[in-house]
Amino acid sequence: MSLKERLQEDWKNALKSGDKFKANTISMAKAAVLLVEKTDGKKLDDEKIIDIIAKEVKERRESILEFEKGKRQDLVEKAKSEIDILLEYLPQQLSKEEISEIIRNAVNEVGAESIKDMKKVMAIVMPKTRGRADGKLVSQIVKEHLN
Repeated sequence: MSLKERLQEDWKNALKSGDKFKANTISMAKAAVLLVEKTDGKKLDDEKIIDIIAKEVKERRESILEFEKGKRQDLVEKAKSEIDILLEYLPQQLSKEEISEIIRNAVNEVGAESIKDMKKVMAIVMPKTRGRADGKLVSQIVKEHLN
């Protein structure tokens, strides 16, 4: 079953079970996928759909920071719940240790010695962590390794 089909099935099941919150969250993800398909004029494979869902998760994580500044705990909780649902459609998330290991290998591979080599390291690391780790976290760990 493709990821798009799984989204459709889970959406139907959420509606049948009366879980409107989950149905709405999945519906937003489906809408994001459809928008890209219509814009590009072609069907998306699972890898592209994973990228879109990862982007949706990233947007919600960024929103949480803003909601916390505005002292809107209700919206923080809603965004966290949406993230939990969306993470079900992404590959298993990497731990900090696993990300660090990928970065160490990339640093050794390119012979990186300073922060000036960050672009080279990121070029190797990002394809390996796409959809499995937050890009901001990866960037932060790369900076730590190169400093």
